[in-house]
Amino acid sequence: MTKHRIYTTSFASVYPHYVTKAERKGRTKAEVDEIICWLTGYSQEELETQLDEKTDFETFFAKAPAMNPARALVKGVVCGVRVEDIEETTMREIRYLDKLIDELAKGKAMEKILREV
Repeated sequence: MTKHRIYTTSFASVYPHYVTKAERKGRTKAEVDEIICWLTGYSQEELETQLDEKTDFETFFAKAPAMNPARALVKGVVCGVRVEDIEETTMREIRYLDKLIDELAKGKAMEKILREV
């Protein structure tokens, strides 16, 4: 089975779309970065390094320092697929990020997005 093309796509090429989506709804790049760092465990500097190196999605998630265990609380539908039902690990991580950015753009409070109960 061939890999989905998103795996070989540079994270840096999609990142501006995350920021634009958030900013169109009055949110900030800093909030997008906070979500990415919360999910992956990257520091701000490490995130910027990954962007500068144009790391692909598969490597970006494979090298993530500490995937947040609370990400399992992220539920819902992205691109017509339930995030929690995705079996392939890397695709599920990508969809977690998509869902979190969607929640940001929909105006959810950061505490709820970051699953701070």
